[in-house]
Amino acid sequence: MLAGYSLTTAEIIYRLPDHPHLMQSYIWQEYDLHPRFPKLQSFLDFWSRNLEGKLHQVLVAHASLIKPCEMRLIGAEYRLN
Repeated sequence: MLAGYSLTTAEIIYRLPDHPHLMQSYIWQEYDLHPRFPKLQSFLDFWSRNLEGKLHQVLVAHASLIKPCEMRLIGAEYRLN
């Protein structure tokens, strides 16, 4: 994770092989390196070579797993004994 990996989610929209006018969605999720996404690229290459469903669209989202601390200052502190 410290090497720049982030949780990557891709929605892959593809055409059905038997009915090319219909499209279906597939969700792929993996830890990958932003911005080149080598694991996603590898998966899409595999898809293009081995699967019959033709790719139509790929939507990619990623979120860093290690972020700076989110800190919120509090105006007062109360202690109960």
